[in-house]
Amino acid sequence: MADVTRLLDAAAAGDPKAPADLLPLIYAELRQLAAVKLAGERAGHTLEATALVHEAYLRLIGTDQPKDWNGRVHFFAAAADAMRHILVDHARQKKSQKRGGDRPRAELREQILAAPEGPDEILAVDEALAGLAAVDAQAAQLVKLRYFAGLSVDEAAQAMSMSPRSADRLWAYARAWLQRAIGEA
Repeated sequence: MADVTRLLDAAAAGDPKAPADLLPLIYAELRQLAAVKLAGERAGHTLEATALVHEAYLRLIGTDQPKDWNGRVHFFAAAADAMRHILVDHARQKKSQKRGGDRPRAELREQILAAPEGPDEILAVDEALAGLAAVDAQAAQLVKLRYFAGLSVDEAAQAMSMSPRSADRLWAYARAWLQRAIGEA
């Protein structure tokens, strides 16, 4: 593990190549550390070990401020601390009122729109779609392209002259709106 210490020292000294050489050597250990940190989290946690490792690594190595690591143990202690801060920030973000933290999580089931089981469901979708069109014509148009024409989000976005990212957000909104409308019927 002398290589890790050497590369940590080189990264602290400002060697631009050192962080790239360091990651492959420590990635497995960081991943294991992240898995341990996430093991105590609730089921359905939206942060994955890989994302946690990458975010912690960027916080540790990716800053412009030089870090003076006193060896491998110090680095991994700092990594564990960075992961803890990331998890705390993530938890605060999830619980915030601004992001609906007081509401129970509801899974969007695309199956309702993707595979109708019978004429009653098709009629319910059509009725809900008429209501959506009255509120948001663009969202209703996107649903028609996805549900009735069978286009992907990217294809529908192109047909509607919008970015795929905007279409994806609009699709999520439309699915939630329709699911709520169909559930109330």
